Amino acid sequence: MDRIFGGPVLATIFKLAVASVAVGIVLAILGIKPIDLWRDFLDTAIRVWEMGFEAIDWSFQYLVLGAIVVVPIFIVVRLWTMMTERGK
Repeated sequence: MDRIFGGPVLATIFKLAVASVAVGIVLAILGIKPIDLWRDFLDTAIRVWEMGFEAIDWSFQYLVLGAIVVVPIFIVVRLWTMMTERGK
C-alpha cells in the first residue's frame, strides 16, 4: 500500500486533506464554486469531443473532393499503362 500512496497511508491521506482544504479556501476566495468548475470541465470535454468529429468531417470532405480528381486520373493512367505494355 505504501508504494501506491508514496508513503504511509494515513500520512498521505492527511496531506491530501490539508491540501484540499487549502485549495478549497483559495477557490472560494476567487469565487469559484465546485459545480461551476465541474460544469466547465464537462463543457470542455464535450467541446474537445465535438472538435474531434469536426476534424474527421473536415478531413472526409477533402478526401472525397480530392478523390473526385485523383481516382479517375489513376484509372486512366493504369489503363494506358496496361495498353502500352500489351502492345510490346
